[in-house]
Amino acid sequence: MTDIDRIRNVAIVAHVHHGKTTLTDSLLAKAGIISKQVAGEALYTNYEAIEKDRKMTIKSANISLAFPYDGKDFIINLIDTPGHVDFGGHVTRSMRAVDGVILVVDPVEGIMPQTETVVRQALKEKAKPVLFINKVDRLLLELRLTPEQTFERLLELIANVNKLIDSYAPEEFVGKWKVSVDDGSVCIGSAARKWAISKRIMERHKTTFKDIFALTAANDEKKLQEVAPIDEATLTMIIEHLPNPRQAQAYRIPYLWHGDINSDEGKSMINVDAKANTNLIIFGVASDPHSGDVAVGRVFSGTVKKGSTLYLSGQDGTQRVSQVGIYMGPERVLVDEIPAGNIAALIGLKNLAIGDTASESNIDPFEQIVHYSKPVVTKAVEAKDPRDTMKLIQALRDLMKGDQTIVAEINQETGEHLISGMGELHLEVIETKLRDEFKIPIQTSEPIVVYKETIDGEAKDVEGKSPNKHTRFYIDVKPLEPGVIELLEGGAYKDGKPKGKAHVEEFIKAGMSREEAKGVECIMNSSVLIDATHGVQYLNEVMELMVEGFMEAIRDGPMAKEKCYGVKVLIKDATIHEDPVHRGPAQIIPTMRRPIWAGMLMAGVTLLEPKQKFTVSIPQEYMSDVISLLQGRRGQILNIEQEREQATIIAKMPVSEVIKGFSNEMRSATKGKAIWYPEYAGFEKMPKELQAKVVREIRTRKGLPPDVPPPSFYMD
Repeated sequence: MTDIDRIRNVAIVAHVHHGKTTLTDSLLAKAGIISKQVAGEALYTNYEAIEKDRKMTIKSANISLAFPYDGKDFIINLIDTPGHVDFGGHVTRSMRAVDGVILVVDPVEGIMPQTETVVRQALKEKAKPVLFINKVDRLLLELRLTPEQTFERLLELIANVNKLIDSYAPEEFVGKWKVSVDDGSVCIGSAARKWAISKRIMERHKTTFKDIFALTAANDEKKLQEVAPIDEATLTMIIEHLPNPRQAQAYRIPYLWHGDINSDEGKSMINVDAKANTNLIIFGVASDPHSGDVAVGRVFSGTVKKGSTLYLSGQDGTQRVSQVGIYMGPERVLVDEIPAGNIAALIGLKNLAIGDTASESNIDPFEQIVHYSKPVVTKAVEAKDPRDTMKLIQALRDLMKGDQTIVAEINQETGEHLISGMGELHLEVIETKLRDEFKIPIQTSEPIVVYKETIDGEAKDVEGKSPNKHTRFYIDVKPLEPGVIELLEGGAYKDGKPKGKAHVEEFIKAGMSREEAKGVECIMNSSVLIDATHGVQYLNEVMELMVEGFMEAIRDGPMAKEKCYGVKVLIKDATIHEDPVHRGPAQIIPTMRRPIWAGMLMAGVTLLEPKQKFTVSIPQEYMSDVISLLQGRRGQILNIEQEREQATIIAKMPVSEVIKGFSNEMRSATKGKAIWYPEYAGFEKMPKELQAKVVREIRTRKGLPPDVPPPSFYMD
C-alpha cells in the first residue's frame, strides 16, 4: 500500500480479559482471514500453545489487514496486545509502532489498573485513542439494569475515560483527544456476540440504542448482528478517527527523534517520504528456527526491500536485509518491499536489540523504549541434564532478545541461571517455553525476591590499595541526586559512558554540579562514576579498568550481593605506578571495587524492596477481613472505595509478602470472591528492624558468610 492516507497503524489495548482478542477476531473475519462463524471463539492472534491453554494474550501479535471502505482499499496494521500486568512490556514496545489505539473497557469492571497503565503508555507515545465499550450485554442481562440505567452507566464510564485521557494526553492534545458518542469515536457492543453500535452505525442502519437494548434483552443475536455489525462499526471508527501515518508522524517524529528535524532525514520522516532514505525503529525481535532473528520495525521513511543495506545504532558498518515480510498473526508473508508508514518484518540483521534504529544513512537513534515496570521476582533454573546447559543458555538469550523485561544471569561454570521477571505468571510462562518450545527439561527453585542496595549517608577519602601496594585510589561515595536518578530511571541514558556532551546540561538541570556532570565516566544501575581528579598521571591509561571495577562493585553490593542503586562514586585522587606491568586488570579492578564497597558500608547501606500496588475488588462483607490480611502482610492501605455491594481496596504490598501463600489466604478470607490485580509500584526502603534478618537469609542462600563484613575487610 503506497497511498499513505489509506494506512492505519493501530493497537488494541485493555485490562486483562476485557475482550481485545475477541474483538480482533471480528476484524479478521471482515478481512476474510477467518470465517464469521468462528470469530470470537477462534482467538486467532492467540496462536501460541501457552496462550491457547491459558486463554489469554501473552505477547503482542502483528497482523496486516486489507479492507474496502467507501469504495477505496485501506490497510490496517493491527497489533493485539496483552492485558496482564506481567506482560506490559509488550504493550510498551507496541506503542512505538502505532499511531492510534482502540481502548477496550468492560463496563461492569470499569477502569481497572491496567486500563490506566495502557492509556498512559499510549499517550506517552502520542498514539491517539478511541473507545470500544465491550460486554455491554452484561449490564442488561447480568446486572439487570434498565436501558436508562445502562445508558447512564455508559455515559459515566465515557466521562471517566476522558478524565484519564486528559490527565495523560500530550499538552497539545489535552481536550482534543477526548472520545465521544456524538462524533463516533466511541463504539458500544459485545465482541463475543458480534454486535456494536456507534453514531455512524445508527445513521446507516436506522437503529437506536433503545432498539439495541431491546434486542439484547430478547437475546436476538442474529438481528443484532444485522443492524449493528461489529466489524463495520469498529472499522468505521478506526478509519474516521485514528490518524494516518502522514498526520501522526508530523507530531510524533519531533518527539521520538532528537536529530535535526529540518535536515533531509527529519523532513523525509515527517513527510513519510517513501522515496527517501530508509529509517525505521525495531520494536520487536522474534526468533525463527529457520531464518534466525526477525526484526519487526515501524518504517518512518524510505522503502525497505530485499538487499537493502542498513546501519544499526551502536554498531559499526552496514548489514544487508535478506528478506522482507509482513506478519499475519502466526504466519510471516514475504513481500518485495515495504514503504514508509507500514510495519515490516526484516530478516538478515544480526546482533539486534529492541529499540535499535535501522537506517540507510546512520542517523541519530530514536528515543529509547522505556519499560516502567522492573523485574521483581527471580527463580534459579538449571537443565536437568548438564549436556543441555549450552542449549539452555542459548534459549534464555533468545527469550531475552524478544522480551526486554526478562533478565537472565547465566553462570556458565555452575550451570545454574537466575531468571527475573515481572511476576510469578511471567516466570511460569518462561519455564513453559523452555520446556515445551525449546524442549529442555529443567528444574527451578521457589521464587526469590529481587532487592537493591543503596546508601543513606556518605563516606569521604576512602583509600583503595592494589594487591601489590603500588597503586592507590582515593574515592568519595555519596547518594546520587534524586533528580539524576529520576532521569536515569526514565531510560534517557543506556548503561556505559554517555556519548557526547548532551548529558552535561541534563545532569545539571537534574541537580548535579557542573564539574561533576562533566566528569561522568560510567552509568550503571542508576549509579554513576565520576572522575573528579586534576592532573593525575596515567589515569587515562587505567580508566577502562577502573570503570570495570566500578561496574563489578555496583553489580553486586557489599551487604547482600544485590544490585546497587542510586550511588555516586567520585574518584578524588590517585597514585598510579608508572610501569604498565604493575597496573594490569588484577591490580586495578579490585583497587576500585573494594573501596566502593567499604565506602558504601561506611556510608550506611540500606536494602530496597520491590513493592506492588494491589487493587482488590470484593463484596463489602469481606472488607474488614481483607484489610486485616493486607495489613498483616505489611500492606499499606492507600484507598477504599465502596459502590453498591462491592468494595475496592487499593494497597501497596511488598513483593516478598505476596509470593508466599498470599493467593490462598485471600481466597480463604473471601470464600473465593476476591478479584485482585497487581501492578509495579517501584522500590522502597525496607524497615530497619527487618533488614538484618533478610540480609542474613540472602547471604546464606548465596553461600556467603551470614554476617556482613565490616568496612575494614575491604580496605586491607
